[in-house]
Amino acid sequence: MNSTYEAPRRLIKTPEEIEKMRIAGKLAAEVLDMIKPHIKPGVSTLELDTICHDYIVNKQDAIPACLGYGAAPGRPAFQHVICTSVNHVVCHGIPSEAKILKKGDILNIDVTVIKDGYHGDTNMMYIVGGETSILADRLCKVAQEAMYKGIETVKPGSTIGDIGAAIQKYVESERFGVVREYCGHGIGTVFHDEPQVLHYGQPNSGMILEEGMTFTIEPMVNGGDWKTKLLGDKWTVVTKDHSLSAQYEHTLLVTKTGVEVLTARPEEDLSRFGQ
Repeated sequence: MNSTYEAPRRLIKTPEEIEKMRIAGKLAAEVLDMIKPHIKPGVSTLELDTICHDYIVNKQDAIPACLGYGAAPGRPAFQHVICTSVNHVVCHGIPSEAKILKKGDILNIDVTVIKDGYHGDTNMMYIVGGETSILADRLCKVAQEAMYKGIETVKPGSTIGDIGAAIQKYVESERFGVVREYCGHGIGTVFHDEPQVLHYGQPNSGMILEEGMTFTIEPMVNGGDWKTKLLGDKWTVVTKDHSLSAQYEHTLLVTKTGVEVLTARPEEDLSRFGQ
């Protein structure tokens, strides 16, 4: 029998907090929209980071959450405002002057914006130059659909396990691997809060979802095996078998009847979630 448990009360947001989460989420989505025309062959990932920094700080009058984040014994703080993960990089890729984008690369940009103390966290894939291999294109589409499959399960009374089970079932049916070591998370005034949102697992297990909870769903999907490796910089995560990897992420709100995507982008069709 799978075990379920109730969420701590502090994870349930008030209407005022939810409104602040909506604003932070909208700003994060705007960054991913803004950067799109700048992503082209010959551009470095550091250039993209610089553009995002200027936009968040000067245009949005917000705080980039990743800058200076995550110092730990043996690991320096992250020194950039976005993560730029190219091809076989799974997540937390560090922007660099030396990393020049090429036509056919697949790039994930992950951004978190703080506004009025609340976080909006989102990421998406870009195909550099507009064309890539059939495999890479399919991998990106499967990663996005995997996120949507997880979002579809979100409503009061569902569980965190329902999310992971739906994602795992879909990804493995496409003969890809879903990463185990990194996961979604609760979010609000805290960047990474409870619950951990695993992208695999058993239905009807884990924390029970309630109206007012906010968290991310962000499956990482590998073209080969699900295993990953952490590089010596203590941030960059790559696929162990050097296969390609893709990821999509949204910040979500559990509503009375289902779910609201707080980081929705203008061109995104979210009609299946009633948005």
